[in-house]
Amino acid sequence: MPKTTPLLLGIVTFTAFASLALAVPNDWSQWRGPNREDISHETGLLKSWPEGGPKLTWKVAGIGTGYSGVSVVGSHIFTMGDMGDASYALALNVADGKIIWKSRVGKSGGNYTGPRCTPTVDGQLLYVLGQFGDLVCLQVADGKEVWRKDYVKDFGGRGGGWNFTESPLVDGDRLVCTPGGASGAMVALNKKTGALIWQAKEFTDKAEYSSPILAQIAGVNQYVQLTGESVVGIATADGKLLWRAERKGRTATIPTPIVHKDHVYVTSGYGVGCNLFKITKTGSVFKAEQVYANKNMVNHHGGVVLVGEHLYGFSDGKGWVCQEFLTGNVVWSDKGVGKGSLTCADGRLYLRNESGGGRIALIEATPASYKETGSFEQPDRSKENSWPHPVIANGKLYIRDQDILLCYEVKP
Repeated sequence: MPKTTPLLLGIVTFTAFASLALAVPNDWSQWRGPNREDISHETGLLKSWPEGGPKLTWKVAGIGTGYSGVSVVGSHIFTMGDMGDASYALALNVADGKIIWKSRVGKSGGNYTGPRCTPTVDGQLLYVLGQFGDLVCLQVADGKEVWRKDYVKDFGGRGGGWNFTESPLVDGDRLVCTPGGASGAMVALNKKTGALIWQAKEFTDKAEYSSPILAQIAGVNQYVQLTGESVVGIATADGKLLWRAERKGRTATIPTPIVHKDHVYVTSGYGVGCNLFKITKTGSVFKAEQVYANKNMVNHHGGVVLVGEHLYGFSDGKGWVCQEFLTGNVVWSDKGVGKGSLTCADGRLYLRNESGGGRIALIEATPASYKETGSFEQPDRSKENSWPHPVIANGKLYIRDQDILLCYEVKP
């Protein structure tokens, strides 16, 4: 057998590591995808499904209990789950779903057992949040811990009755999170060291269950976040409060905000409904003006996506709704697959029922009507609500249900 030189071995090792770390255009590196819009930009996907649904490529069990979604980058899938007395971050193999590594994050349990964060991948680093506020930075390659912080002990964090659920946001050299509380509800940390860059002391709401987004409004980059008390815009550079719109939630405020044309759209469940705010800037002063508030979209936690000028999501009491973004008017509604979550790819919406048989449907993303072009019942349904959103990455559909992850082929 020929000998392997140290140089050749180094090249092989580096190449393998680089293929893991380098994201490709159709990866899904964080909560709601590359831009936190829950829209994949893949094309060439199946426009309809055969009877029984798309081909099941593989199924894996043993990833732990909980409600975390999945991130997919290169050859790895990342998620979280409770196992015994601890919660873990896990890396799985894209090819077959087998666990590559797992790393302890914090204690297990919580109000609804298990973690809820979708891991955020940034180059060689991975960021996860345990349900009790353990914020941990890990190495993508092997799960080795780089640094950790505690939402409560380090930032005076204050969350709701369902523990901490957000997915951290990476922006340049910063990691942005919402621990909540009187010391400042949002923080920016050095993503490589965990050192505090700023804490938004003018914003003191308790944390709810939404995750922040990065947006440009009136030409200014800012972080937009939703709580049970308000919607805010926070300056990226120093954490200053740019604007705040009072907006009362009820019980639990969960869906991620949507920003479009200098307007901010939010929605939540428990009978609250949806609001649209127009954000303007005069000189250095921002102003938030409410455009509408109605109950046409009462979205509990399955999320809403904006396609063109229309919003799509499940509204309690109405079913699946298509809503005009700028007016708030309902274009159509349909009971469809029942209450659940969704994602969008290649002109289609992937709908997932959260309970019962766990029906999953493919519909056209159009204001014309609700039109299914395929559906199937998820196999091996757990007895718990299936809250993780469906994910599309590199021609695959991923469905997480507690201890099980399913991978479907949705590209011809």
